Amino acid sequence: MPLLTLNNVSLAYGHQPLLSDVNLRVSRNERVCLVGRNGTGKSTLFRLLSGEAQPDEGDIWYRDTLRISYLQQEVPEGIQNSIYEVVAAGLGDIGLYLSEYHNVIHHPEQKARHTLDELQQKIDVLDGWNISQKVETVLSRLSLPTEKMFADCSGGIRRRVMLARALVSNPDILLLDEPTNHMDIASITWLEEFLLGFQGALIFITHDRTLLRHLATRIIELDRGTLCSFPGDYDHYLDKKQKQLDAEERANAKFDKKLAEHEVWIRQGIKARRTRNEGRVRHLQDMRLERSQRISQQSKARLDLDKGEVSGKLVVELRDVSFNYDEHCIINNFSTRIMRGDRVGIIGPNGSGKSTLLKLLLAELKPVEGWVASGTKLQTAYFDQQRAQLDLEKTVRENISHGSDQVTIAGKSRHIVSYMKDFLFPPERINSPVKSLSGGERNRLLLARIFTLPANMLVLDEPTNDLDVETLELLEELLAEYDGTLLLVSHDRTFLDRVVTSTIVFEGEGNVNEYVGGYEDWVRQRPVSKTLNSPNLENTSREKPSKNEKQKHKLNYNEQQELKSLPASIKKLENLQQQLEVQIASNDFYKQDKENITKSLSELEKTTKELELAFERWDYLDSF
Repeated sequence: MPLLTLNNVSLAYGHQPLLSDVNLRVSRNERVCLVGRNGTGKSTLFRLLSGEAQPDEGDIWYRDTLRISYLQQEVPEGIQNSIYEVVAAGLGDIGLYLSEYHNVIHHPEQKARHTLDELQQKIDVLDGWNISQKVETVLSRLSLPTEKMFADCSGGIRRRVMLARALVSNPDILLLDEPTNHMDIASITWLEEFLLGFQGALIFITHDRTLLRHLATRIIELDRGTLCSFPGDYDHYLDKKQKQLDAEERANAKFDKKLAEHEVWIRQGIKARRTRNEGRVRHLQDMRLERSQRISQQSKARLDLDKGEVSGKLVVELRDVSFNYDEHCIINNFSTRIMRGDRVGIIGPNGSGKSTLLKLLLAELKPVEGWVASGTKLQTAYFDQQRAQLDLEKTVRENISHGSDQVTIAGKSRHIVSYMKDFLFPPERINSPVKSLSGGERNRLLLARIFTLPANMLVLDEPTNDLDVETLELLEELLAEYDGTLLLVSHDRTFLDRVVTSTIVFEGEGNVNEYVGGYEDWVRQRPVSKTLNSPNLENTSREKPSKNEKQKHKLNYNEQQELKSLPASIKKLENLQQQLEVQIASNDFYKQDKENITKSLSELEKTTKELELAFERWDYLDSF
């Protein structure tokens, strides 16, 4: 039995149809990814599913007592409450009582609306003590500091707080709109594992293709007002979608050819209007109407950039560089040499020092120790993840060409309307203020702005947030062909793997190391004990604790649950390892094509490492 059903639902804003007679059924334990271009109405569909908006036509059926939680794309601003209060607010009135009780207990100096006895009575009546345990459990599972003020948290921690708020009501359906925005790789990896164990139905929107591939059991695509379902994983969807588009293109070409033949016939003269041909005339009129109502596939972005003049062979060199803020060591004794044409990814937890390293590489900061040497003839274009280069009060046109009708790209003049169409801005948006643009539109605008600058070195700090997958893939192609130097800060694992040739990784306590290849290459090369831990996330493995550590430390809830689950995980990995070893030992194994052989050998290596890591972790936790 489905949890919810959409029957012939339609919704339009003005003359723009976002949904046209769409149907959808969602069942328990499904993990459904909603895909579609920016602006097609994905977030609007989420608002319909959550009950925040109503359709113009059709109806939405919900199973009785259905609970839906909705994590919106944008984290609310101006919240002045503690993390505990924000999470408990997801429970409605009982959450407010629990928050006040929590504050009376932990902050008796603060003025309260109710006495402790009054609060206990209200919570008793609502059976709130069991619910209170849910709040504590969710906060523990997400490793959130309960007393910290929400406004003082980083973007990644805020996203986890809002996720905890969505989870605390134990929803039957969880709606997540771009859940990985502003999260670092460790948090994203943790989120993947958490959602794989979620017992309700999950519907999510994401531009993170690695997350999509790991989670989705079904893809639903919103395209030109229609909703199509593709059971299976993301790669299956890509294959089916391409076949669908090819068939649509052939059908349109056949229709247009037939229409052209009828148009020639109608112009042949009076014979066409004889009574015996009236049916054909009516058919032509119907075909004209059908052609006029056809909704064309949305055009793709076309990206190009001004590569500037050739820089010197050496771009920048760091030798024995160290940097710290007060007593906090950010970078300890790091050396690297970046040459012309290198494409370098920089990865690490939020707050680890990635932006600091960029400033050192660009000579905007001086190291505490060591030295930095910059190359010659450098022309740098910088994409700032905060989009500080955009003036929100000015129009799109003014941000690109200072009000002019022309922009200059690689010495050639182009009209602003034509140039901005390449970045999917229709002519009517050229004079819109930037503050009215969506997050994805602002990112495309900033890309359009920096691509007008002659640059032999691109510095991109989180350029992928809010971009749809198609635009991401076009940006990947552009950067792969770019023959200048690229410095890229990103948490998008697929983007890193497809673009960079080496990675600089922040591995904790000031340790910064360089590896050949992208994210997956780093995962294979890193020492077993190295993980991309972000604040409040457990280490994967540690050395055995000393006697004093055992006395000081007790396993928290997360560690207790992890210890319980590890034997089953180890057994699963052992079975997989055995299967792979049997497969590789077979006589026919090396008769396969090279790709399958390499894939199986890599999978065995990965499984063996994961098994070693799991045993280390089990040994550590079991020693307390």
